[in-house]
Amino acid sequence: MIELFTADTPNGWKISIMLEEIDFKYKLTKVNLSGDQFKPEFKKISPFNKIPVIIDHENDKTVFESGVILMYLGEKSKKLYPEADRLEINQWLMAQMAIVGPMIGQHHQFHYYHQGKSEWGEERYFKITRKIYEDLEARLAQSKFLANDKYSIADIATWSWIARHKRHDIGLNNFENLSRWFIEIAERPAVVKGFKALNKGAEIDLPY
Repeated sequence: MIELFTADTPNGWKISIMLEEIDFKYKLTKVNLSGDQFKPEFKKISPFNKIPVIIDHENDKTVFESGVILMYLGEKSKKLYPEADRLEINQWLMAQMAIVGPMIGQHHQFHYYHQGKSEWGEERYFKITRKIYEDLEARLAQSKFLANDKYSIADIATWSWIARHKRHDIGLNNFENLSRWFIEIAERPAVVKGFKALNKGAEIDLPY
């Protein structure tokens, strides 16, 4: 049994979606990000006070950091992380971890949560987020999915951040290939179920 400690955020969705995709039974433990993440018992399993974290009770292993959790679950299930394609998958997964998530996360802060507090911050991260959309569009003009022509953990990781596209005000529907990729993934039953795992009333915003 996998126990997932998570919240209703892009990083949180990655793992609930993955667990649904690989059809693993899991226990969902909600973490209230208003303070639960700083409690000593949570810090024991998450050194940087971040969600998500999993405990694999079958193997008595704790895994933190969403990218590593995806890799762990891919290896354990032998799904969505084929060994032959791992170099390509790892590159796109690390791009999400190092660029897509952190930069769009800053855009959320300046453009959505604290709009009007810093003109410099809003302009900077809007431009960076738009460039990320452009770079993903260019890649998906060449490849059906990010790492290759097969859906993988790299797509799950990146899709979860683009799922908040309405907050970005970039205009996802202006990007033909990125929209095609986003919709195809959004229509997967496991993605819908994983996306709604912490918020039953949530609906995926489609670019039309």
